[in-house]
Amino acid sequence: MKLLNLRNIVWHTFKRLRNLSFSISLLLIIAIISIIGTIIEQNQSISYYQTTYPIQNQSLNIVINWKIILNLGLDHIYSNPFFIIILILFFCSLLTCTFSNQLPSLRNARKWKFLQQIHKRNNKSHFTTLEKISICNIIYSLYNNHYYIFHKERCLYAYKGLAGRIAPIIVHFSIIVTLIGSLISLLGGFTAQEIIPEGEIFHIKNTIQSGFNSTLPDNLIGKIQNFDITYNKDNSIKQFFSNIVLYNSQGQNIHQKYIFVNSPLIFNGVTFYQTDWSINSIRMKIGNSQIIQKPIIKHKINNQILWSCQMPINQTTHIIFIVTKFNDQISIYDTANNLLIQTKSNETVVINNTAVEILEIMTNTGLQIKTDPGIIITYTGFLTLMISIIISYISYSQVWVNSTIKHIEIAGFTNRATLSFEEDLINIEETYTQYTWI
Repeated sequence: MKLLNLRNIVWHTFKRLRNLSFSISLLLIIAIISIIGTIIEQNQSISYYQTTYPIQNQSLNIVINWKIILNLGLDHIYSNPFFIIILILFFCSLLTCTFSNQLPSLRNARKWKFLQQIHKRNNKSHFTTLEKISICNIIYSLYNNHYYIFHKERCLYAYKGLAGRIAPIIVHFSIIVTLIGSLISLLGGFTAQEIIPEGEIFHIKNTIQSGFNSTLPDNLIGKIQNFDITYNKDNSIKQFFSNIVLYNSQGQNIHQKYIFVNSPLIFNGVTFYQTDWSINSIRMKIGNSQIIQKPIIKHKINNQILWSCQMPINQTTHIIFIVTKFNDQISIYDTANNLLIQTKSNETVVINNTAVEILEIMTNTGLQIKTDPGIIITYTGFLTLMISIIISYISYSQVWVNSTIKHIEIAGFTNRATLSFEEDLINIEETYTQYTWI
């Protein structure tokens, strides 16, 4: 009895998985979750969500706030266990549908289907009769229109466009391959964010997302050799560049490249993306002092970004350094916001009989470091999916021919492109009539 109940459960589960409505529902859920993941920024810090989605925001707190995002796991929605379960169910549904519906349908499509009695099947079926009787000519007419023909006694069966029946199976398998690639990436990949000062050595350690089977390349050492920014004519940033040098554990230079947005460095499956930059501090000498390093603060005033820091040059006088662009002029103000002078790096200026020399504006570059072991499989699945979708628009057409004592009966059926199929039948009839009357 227990075995019977288990078989019933397995059978009902199998029937539910191969149901088309169930698969479409899962696909709709996946699409909705993906839309949410596109709208809500993923894998950010808690402070980021508290700032972007505050509870006090009356326009958003009715629908969503940072507590809801964190409690529901919407900050890492693509690695959320609920989303993974949905993907696995969709994977199983496609697999069962392919083997239980699509493959048997393909086998049936390739079988010879001779009909002893021809009648109209539905509104996609076509029926006609020809007065003259010539099996040879009707075979030639079908062959001339690129049909595959099977002959048995006084009956013919012909079809073309079998690729249109194979394509849905390939669509299913390509989606399955894409899901497998995504699952491999999810389990074996990692994402790290690093903010590195120019000229400094770094290791990959600040991971924000990692799979259960992912490993960090502990024998890989990186260095930001230099950092630079180019500007447009309107002073907006055009592009920023980081020169990355990679070393092995023995300190040998193994790879080097200038990276910028949309041009990452790829080495042994690890990809380094340029994501952000910032100014973190300013180095200077005041009078005869040692080198002073002062943190610099970022401000946004009237949609313009600037950095500033305040520094005393003696017991009574403070000055403010303002930086608006990297490697550009540095403005020096007094505490009453009066411009005193403008200077550049490695230039010495005198303020209140005190020499001030700015040695360096220190910058940070932001890198996103990723491994994606399933990306080739995923791209292969997408490519196959696009090709198979195009192929699936090929019409699958069938023609049955019966020869009676008085005439030849022709019936045809197509799954799409009815007008094109009607033209095929007209061409078949015209070719048959032309050669029959000769």
